[in-house]
Amino acid sequence: MTQVLTEENGRPPLITIGMDTRISSDMLEGALIAGITSVGGDVMPLGTIPTPAVAYLTIKVEADAGVVISASHNPFEHNGIKVFNGQGYKLSDALEDRVEEKILSPEPIPIKKGGEIGKRIHGMKNLKYEYIKHLTGTVQDDLSGLRVLIDCANGAAAATAPDLFANFEIEADFIHKKPNGTNINLKCGSTYLKSLSAMVTAGEYDLGIAFDGDADRCLMIDEKGNIVDGDKTMAVCGLYMRDQGLLTGRTIVGTVMSNLGLHEFCNKNNIRLVCTPVGDRNVLEKMLENGYRIGGEQSGHTIFTDYATTGDGQLTALQFLQILKRSGKTASQLASICPSYPQTLINVELPNQPGLKDQVMASQELQDAVRREEEILGGDGRILLRPSGTEPLIRVMVEARTQEQAVGCAERLAELVKMLKI
Repeated sequence: MTQVLTEENGRPPLITIGMDTRISSDMLEGALIAGITSVGGDVMPLGTIPTPAVAYLTIKVEADAGVVISASHNPFEHNGIKVFNGQGYKLSDALEDRVEEKILSPEPIPIKKGGEIGKRIHGMKNLKYEYIKHLTGTVQDDLSGLRVLIDCANGAAAATAPDLFANFEIEADFIHKKPNGTNINLKCGSTYLKSLSAMVTAGEYDLGIAFDGDADRCLMIDEKGNIVDGDKTMAVCGLYMRDQGLLTGRTIVGTVMSNLGLHEFCNKNNIRLVCTPVGDRNVLEKMLENGYRIGGEQSGHTIFTDYATTGDGQLTALQFLQILKRSGKTASQLASICPSYPQTLINVELPNQPGLKDQVMASQELQDAVRREEEILGGDGRILLRPSGTEPLIRVMVEARTQEQAVGCAERLAELVKMLKI
């Protein structure tokens, strides 16, 4: 990447690096710093910090790129790398292809010597307060009187959320904010809401807020213990933006995974719902293409292009809290505007063999089975089968009028996928 950016800019790049709390992140940070500086790039380590903070600070310090070491909502054993360009957006496909070519090329990458070696710039970890200041500035209202319980997932939010919410006159308590390298996302955060739900109702909180490991997602729990997912969050915020004249094109951008309830909500409220393939990158591309201002995924990635270049869990929580306070309603009353169809998702594991996912998906037997199941649902539900982009899995998702219908349909299709993989 450093060599490609050097060729692009005609000079060595400045690259920021942030990471989540996984035990392997320090090791990978060291390797990245060594690699970048060895070919002449300068590095600005930001320490443990949310993914959207890296995107924001990359722009703020006028760096050429930002790197995040994180596996997001996955277990601690996993780790990965995300890259933002100098404008805070994920790298273009063309630039990614050039980086991949360099990695796969048998040609050695020239190593710098002496004074041409890049520098590590120290003292950058306090830049997180610039990010916190930015998020604080997105709220115009007094949030006093609200009681919230915040689950930091033992991840990157533990480094910023306590300081962020301390800027508001709000009663905020925190759980899972003591990362040890191996407890990130472990029965906590946005992928495991049971404990948060129980504690919100027992403690009579107005809202529960759950982030994932790198804090680019946010799911919430209303005062009754019910989940407020990304679809409901977009409905609440989108309707508010529409009423304020801020919803460009009267449009919300979702994905093919958006619940049918969001479709019903949008139809009822004269809001257009544009659906993209799964992935926050696809959502953002559609938003930028048309100037739309809110979009996201059911899983909790919500993008507000007025304030951010990527999904930001803490930003999402603040926007929802501001609407909650202004409305005078409870969280459950707010979220009730968007119904939820029962939805079942089954992940079918496959052997990790090249091309197997595509082979199963192309099966005529599977396609015929899907058509039969769609006829049984009779237009009152939908089926979505898709291969995972990162794991040897095929995801079987079914929505229906009843949970029994959804489960039955999903289980039948999942069993067929299991047979086809053999």
